[in-house]
Amino acid sequence: MVELQRNNPLHGLKSETMVAELVDFYDWKILYAALRLECFNNNPSLESCLKFLKKTEWARERVESFYLYRFKSMPKGSAAQFELKPRERGFADGIVPRKPQELTVELIAEMREKATADYEEMKRNNSRPNKYGKDKPRAQDNYAQNNHAQNKSRNRNRPAPSQDPSNPWGK
Repeated sequence: MVELQRNNPLHGLKSETMVAELVDFYDWKILYAALRLECFNNNPSLESCLKFLKKTEWARERVESFYLYRFKSMPKGSAAQFELKPRERGFADGIVPRKPQELTVELIAEMREKATADYEEMKRNNSRPNKYGKDKPRAQDNYAQNNHAQNKSRNRNRPAPSQDPSNPWGK
């Protein structure tokens, strides 16, 4: 297991050290803006933050991912890698952490707005990007449309529902 983890910057790193590095570099306000965790906003302290992260696994994973991909600027992995927890992910030999990404509260707000706009555009087009960056229609939407058409043709011989308000089943 150690052999698989030697290329992960989180391997052997304590949560206390990780949070301290993040706070020293970014500050509490930027961490709150980026991660939206109240432990960075309401009465922020290293002790209270660590207590929250120890109890809350999803928050700890969010902080670890931020540490990997924003602070250490590690390359994004495959979809299979993202199914693993951040501490279980590995990186290819020769990949070393780079300088942290410079962030400001304003830059984070711009990034959120762009992500929201991209998401709304994707919903409007009823498609999602595939692994090559091109949009394609979702198969489940086509299935639902075809299924609806089949159900309409099957139900032609059915009598119309009753309009009698005292009949709750419409028969």
